[in-house]
Amino acid sequence: MRLITVVALAVLLLPTLAFGQAKVGTAGAQFLEVGVSARAMGLGEAVIASIDDASALYYNPAAIAEFDRYKAMFTHIQYPAEINYEFAGLTMPVDYLMGNIGLSFYMLSTDDMPVTTYKHPTGNGQTFQAKDYAFGLTYASALTQHFSIGFTVKYLAELYHTYKADGWGADVGTYYNTGFRNLKICMILKNFGPDLKFIEEEYPLPIDFKFGTAIDLIQGPAHRIIFSAELSHPNDNLEKYAAGLEYWFNDLVALRIGKKYNQDYYDDLSAFSSEGMTFGGGLKSDISNFTVLVDYGYQDFGYLDETHRFSLGLEF
Repeated sequence: MRLITVVALAVLLLPTLAFGQAKVGTAGAQFLEVGVSARAMGLGEAVIASIDDASALYYNPAAIAEFDRYKAMFTHIQYPAEINYEFAGLTMPVDYLMGNIGLSFYMLSTDDMPVTTYKHPTGNGQTFQAKDYAFGLTYASALTQHFSIGFTVKYLAELYHTYKADGWGADVGTYYNTGFRNLKICMILKNFGPDLKFIEEEYPLPIDFKFGTAIDLIQGPAHRIIFSAELSHPNDNLEKYAAGLEYWFNDLVALRIGKKYNQDYYDDLSAFSSEGMTFGGGLKSDISNFTVLVDYGYQDFGYLDETHRFSLGLEF
């Protein structure tokens, strides 16, 4: 038991070197890469194998095949420079479809900004908002007792003043539970689809292949510790890595810590630097026929301001 815990902590704290060539700025629709769950943020977003709420619509659609109740989630994120991000998701079991379906909505928006021109570089008296949004439809089914697969199709659009780019993208995920200490192995291919066209320029979506795993280090009636790790291979950057630990007490209170490696917004030279660290916590409570989950996540953005994320989840 001690050996498993030591290995998990080593993966969490030791940085991994990535080899390759970064292609930052070669893909558009970057709002599709913004995580939607405060719980996931607290775990460094290494959650494709441990997600168990409606944010699975974003992280791994195959996971919703395991749900036997309706699940909903609402997330608000306040970024620097008055940028807001909203997410809403709903999953539901549908017996006659031999699986579960889900609906999701994502929106990244700014406050009013002045319209600037060559003649009026500081503004011409008019304002506009920039908005990116997407609607998703998900279907997932358990093919065997241990293996599930899920698909999401998304309509997405980017609006800037009077200009618009829209199109579609898709995700395909797998979910395999080995049955040993709740060990799960998962993969997902996100955001594949045709290029978007903005005015006269075309650009690809931020396609990303992810592989992740999660295991219960401790399983008990009062205490549970989950270790999760994830590898991400995007089409517009170097490989990224993340790991997280989650502790549950009586299935009521959770504490979380995570670490991200190879992120753009900090220079990850030290395994013990606070840059890339994430923290969080959660509360779960049963109220009548509802289960209410409230989660908080914190992320250190290095040279930029930190981000606080809140999520509200419901099961019924």
